[in-house]
Amino acid sequence: MARFHDLKVTDIKKTIRDAVVVSLQPAPESADAFGFRQGQYLTFRREFDGQELRRSYSICAGLDDGILQVGIKKVDGGAFSTFANDTLKIGDHLSAMPPMGSFTSDLDPGARRNYLGFAGGSGITPVLSIMKTVLKCEPGSSFTLVYANRGVNSIMFREEIEDLKNSYMGRLTVIHVLESDAQDIELFTGRVTEEKCAALFAHWIDLSTISAAFICGPEPMMLGIARALEAHGLEKSQIKFELFASSQPGRAKRVETAGQAASDTGKTRISITLDGATRSLESDRNTSILDAALANALDAPFACKAGVCSTCRCKVIEGDVEMAANHALEDYEVSRGYVLSCQAYPLTDTIVVDYDQ
Repeated sequence: MARFHDLKVTDIKKTIRDAVVVSLQPAPESADAFGFRQGQYLTFRREFDGQELRRSYSICAGLDDGILQVGIKKVDGGAFSTFANDTLKIGDHLSAMPPMGSFTSDLDPGARRNYLGFAGGSGITPVLSIMKTVLKCEPGSSFTLVYANRGVNSIMFREEIEDLKNSYMGRLTVIHVLESDAQDIELFTGRVTEEKCAALFAHWIDLSTISAAFICGPEPMMLGIARALEAHGLEKSQIKFELFASSQPGRAKRVETAGQAASDTGKTRISITLDGATRSLESDRNTSILDAALANALDAPFACKAGVCSTCRCKVIEGDVEMAANHALEDYEVSRGYVLSCQAYPLTDTIVVDYDQ
């Protein structure tokens, strides 16, 4: 199972006023663990005022860039993002898990595909990694990016995206949609809504040619885009999501069903396999698998605790659980028994889970 490793900060660059690109170098003995797939993320941990904080940030480098980089946009009140933008220095060290995440796809150098990406604000980071990798590794494929921002000054990686357009002329199309800055084409002004997507598909983007669509941004925007994509002919299996924020700040409260209250007063026996060792513990049914593990001093992996990332993924071997939220796992993963342990609550007297699979 993934564990934290020490990464050296080798470079820090401002991409806009309140966002940085941080270049990182693992120690030689950890280098193999930090090979990544385009679109994946790193989970960092650091103590602030004596309390450990974990945050996930997407890798923005392409697969063949020969570098490990993440983009970090400052968030109001965000301890880690403020630290990264204001205090972090070249030569410092950060603690991070190896790359994770399924916001990616298999590439074929001989394929001729058309990809579509939607990004909102800092949601560009994993989409940029995917876009750069596709253009480099699938020379017969093309990419269309719809990138939503408040205004020109808030466009992360603006110069890099323009350089990519010049390098891959005819294969990369970029549509900037700006909320506050007027543009020559009225359709490209405002927010990316379900209705705006319908207009884009009618006049600018031929969905019948699209092999896969990648969406990363605020949840309401993403859901609207996904509905529009499905309504205009794209299959659900062709659409991939990556949330960089969630309306759920932490653990979702499980909704109590009829007849459940009485059983919830009892205990559930949970057997947890972690790093090759198995331990049994008792917990109540209103405590998630992850919280039960942490309460019993098990170093189970986690990051957001909101069902947004997949850092806490484990497999249910025996028993039944319910997930209060799932913004990270694919349907096929759930069908195979995988759950997000931060959102998984016991339904049976005995639960067996494995973090190592």
